[in-house]
Amino acid sequence: MNRRKFFFSSISFSVLTAFKLFPICPFKKNSDHPNMKPYSMPNMGFRQPKLGEKGAGIKGRQNVQDFVQIRDSCLQNGTLFEDASFPADNSSIYYSRRSARDFVWLRPTEIVEDPQLFVEGASRFDVQQGELGDCWLLAAMASLTLNPKLFHQVVPEDQSFTDNYAGIFHFRIWQYGTWVDVVVDDRLPTCDGKLVFLQSQTKNEFWSALLEKAYAKLHGGYEALKGGTTCEAMEDFTGGVSEMYELNQAPPNLFKILLKAHERSSLMSCAIEPDPDQLEAETPLGLIKGHAYSITSVKMMDIRTPRMSGQIPMIRIRNPWGNEAEWKGAWSDQSPEWQFIPEDEKEEVGLTFDRDGEFWMSFRDFSAQYSRLEIVNLNADSLEEEELSGDHSKRWSANEFAGNWVKGASAGGCRNHLATFHLNPQYRITLEDPDDDDNDDKCTVIVALMQKNRRAQRKIGLDCLTIGFTIYHLKNPDTAPKPLDNKFFKYNASVARSPSFINLREVSCRFKLPPGVYAIIPSTFEPNEEGEFILRVFSEKKNNMEENDEEVDIGEADDQGNTGRMHNKGKHFYHVKSNDTFDDSSDVVQLFRRVAGVDMEIDWVELQNVLNTSFQREFAFDGFSKDVCRSMIAMLDTDHSGKLGFEEFKKLWSDIQTWKNTFKLYDRDRSNSLSTLELRSALHAVGYRLNYHVLNALVLRYGDRRGTLAFDDFIMCAIKMKSMIEAFKERDPHNTKRATFTLDEWIDKTLYC
Repeated sequence: MNRRKFFFSSISFSVLTAFKLFPICPFKKNSDHPNMKPYSMPNMGFRQPKLGEKGAGIKGRQNVQDFVQIRDSCLQNGTLFEDASFPADNSSIYYSRRSARDFVWLRPTEIVEDPQLFVEGASRFDVQQGELGDCWLLAAMASLTLNPKLFHQVVPEDQSFTDNYAGIFHFRIWQYGTWVDVVVDDRLPTCDGKLVFLQSQTKNEFWSALLEKAYAKLHGGYEALKGGTTCEAMEDFTGGVSEMYELNQAPPNLFKILLKAHERSSLMSCAIEPDPDQLEAETPLGLIKGHAYSITSVKMMDIRTPRMSGQIPMIRIRNPWGNEAEWKGAWSDQSPEWQFIPEDEKEEVGLTFDRDGEFWMSFRDFSAQYSRLEIVNLNADSLEEEELSGDHSKRWSANEFAGNWVKGASAGGCRNHLATFHLNPQYRITLEDPDDDDNDDKCTVIVALMQKNRRAQRKIGLDCLTIGFTIYHLKNPDTAPKPLDNKFFKYNASVARSPSFINLREVSCRFKLPPGVYAIIPSTFEPNEEGEFILRVFSEKKNNMEENDEEVDIGEADDQGNTGRMHNKGKHFYHVKSNDTFDDSSDVVQLFRRVAGVDMEIDWVELQNVLNTSFQREFAFDGFSKDVCRSMIAMLDTDHSGKLGFEEFKKLWSDIQTWKNTFKLYDRDRSNSLSTLELRSALHAVGYRLNYHVLNALVLRYGDRRGTLAFDDFIMCAIKMKSMIEAFKERDPHNTKRATFTLDEWIDKTLYC
């Protein structure tokens, strides 16, 4: 059976030809931006879940599978592990269609007589492609074997087919800032007694097949692995940050970048753009189009010819098929050029001429033959001291932040949408020291924006969002607003940006920036697209990174009274801060006394009566709900009596009047509702300071599907903010931004508010 007949082309180019690239939103001062319509893959008729809904994130593992606990239990019971969360049937392979045949799931002990996890250790020759279109994953696995420390971080050494064998194995895979331990049983899909998917060149070696199964389980099935980029898998095996280069547009210092990447143990791969109508066509020089290759070495190699001597930049490459499909040009196996390389140099690079899929090329031929290069840069935690050869400058300085875009709060879209762009999450980086070897005194920075959990959601039709980022220089960082406002973006151009907005898992780019302070704005292309992301910044020298946002706090409401709005025929000014005074003749005092009775205290039912009688004259709404009134009582009920006295009611009335004035000020269309886009400004007016995380939570909790808040929801929002901030401040009298609660105290403070 010809294995290529069943192969689905899947490397970057076959993917990227389906994903159109779009220039990032160009800056145009005081003018409209072009109405770009980015391509996105069809959603197959499924509604995209909202953030926070079931299915919006990666499926939570309610019963965490503990490898040691499960293994020991199986050993004690004399059973072999069977993973019910990833069953040995066709549902774990295909989700979009039924299989044309039934696979037989066998354990390695049923396939060969002497199964081993490793045979003479792990090497790049243990990764042989099967019938699944995941060469992008295989290329990453082959690269991983070149670094034993990284490899055994993914494939722990505490497992085998001999000692304590119980049919269970585990693998550690990086997922969006966290290392996840993935447990699998060792039942593998076979046909005619042979593995269908990934396999080792050595028939009784199974680490690669089991790792592929663990990766498939993490993403919902084998079919989910069809199509991807090698750097995606390399990131998941290392926690590193990826870069992509189009070799026909490569920077002049690309070989220097490759050398530095190799010194830092970066994982690298390359590919040739495929022909649209022909999958995996072979070039006249033996290279396969649309196929992922691993770069296994980069070197300035000594060369001596009869006329001259010197060095030549060379690249060593491996085809994950591991067969005779190799480069046939200059510096290929047995080519005459090798006679000019000294024997000691050949020995140092471990030169062999086996038909193993591995070969050398000159950098010039590499740049001419291949179309795309992918590099995954490792952070400092991935490298051992001895790997750095004492040179700490080889370490990347890395920072990362997790965030999300929420409709009506922080999903502002790209720079084309100037009215909402400033609502996106913002991050500030400070670059102080230029690179050691940079003549222009600039800093190398790699910025990577990754959206979370999209591959695992393919089976419900959730594809990648179209994402990108923009970078702005803060000339006066001490006086720049936090966060940057609409006015800033209206009159300031970006200094750097992602090369495109694209619907891939991650978009990244390398920049050379002068020392200074910069703001990074990650966004989706269109506003109101919801999703989670991780923003990471790697630099050659140390960078300081923080959210460019306010600290959560509470202060005095605005009492200037200088904000107005046209309404009907006149301009009405609203004093936000309440100036109400209480005297015995006022209507609200008379109403309170009448409702409260002799004890001059009111419970939530009586408070509801007072407030609805007063406010239904001003607002066309159904009145304050039971929950709102109970929260009002709790906010001021220091003795937990469930009631408010007159003095407590006066404080509450003053707060409600302030909140009412603010609501009217920002209810610009007099619809008795407030746009969630105005919520942050409205809460500012009443003295609250909040960051976008809190804003997201408030919008998700109190906003409706139309992106608005009713009057009573706004009041409830303000009450909750005040109650929780004041409860915290009570435990933080010195304003350290830290407080300690026992579990009982925390439940008491948060449940009754």
